[in-house]
Amino acid sequence: MAKLPIETHHFASFDGTRLAWHEMGQGRPVLLLHGYFSDANTNWIRYGHAEAIAGKGRRVIMPDLRAHGESDKPHDAAAYPPDALAKDGHALIAHLGLSDYDLGGYSLGARTTARMLATGATPQRIVFSGMGLEGLTNSERRQSHFRHILTNLGSHERGSPAWMAEAFLKTTGGDPVALLGVLDTFVSTPLSAVEGFDQPTLVVNGREDDDNGSAAALAGALPNARLVEVPGNHMSSVTKAELGQAIADFLAG
Repeated sequence: MAKLPIETHHFASFDGTRLAWHEMGQGRPVLLLHGYFSDANTNWIRYGHAEAIAGKGRRVIMPDLRAHGESDKPHDAAAYPPDALAKDGHALIAHLGLSDYDLGGYSLGARTTARMLATGATPQRIVFSGMGLEGLTNSERRQSHFRHILTNLGSHERGSPAWMAEAFLKTTGGDPVALLGVLDTFVSTPLSAVEGFDQPTLVVNGREDDDNGSAAALAGALPNARLVEVPGNHMSSVTKAELGQAIADFLAG
């Protein structure tokens, strides 16, 4: 089957930062946010997830978060206020004039999804992927983990989680200075707020992925969630067709 065409566009976000987004398919829109050090292509397009979702009759909208992919990568600390990524998400929804849409993300994208929900986003359905409860309620833990990686590049023990993360950073051509700025945008979401996300929600996670805490605990805290486990850990589950198929099936339900 021929791959569906992908369109890439740019817009100016809330503070003028130029951000890219990519689109595939037609139908009801779903906004999908990628993970840290990654980009829309790596997270959603390369391994067929976007095509699986678009194949069910959906318009898949995939921004490159600020400091990632084809979006601007400012080095000015002023470009990274708390919740900047959530504000970017709101700005894209406003730019596209979306009202009836779904929203989800992987890892940092899932954390950003939670922040968007906590600050007024109103999707019909939600997807949290590569995310556990602690990753939403205690963002400082991952913040310090990534700060250590980015401030000690080239010195991590071969095969360690930090070394693996740095290797991934190299494959995506990430900008370490800009990515350090992104860490300053992290905001935790209180458990009480998470428990108020009452839309139908998919929590989909690698069976060996506890990088962001327990996905089962997240599903348990949400009032209307189902948990689906797919093969792999935090790095490898993104490459598995089962991840995109689970999201496609949920959004088509």
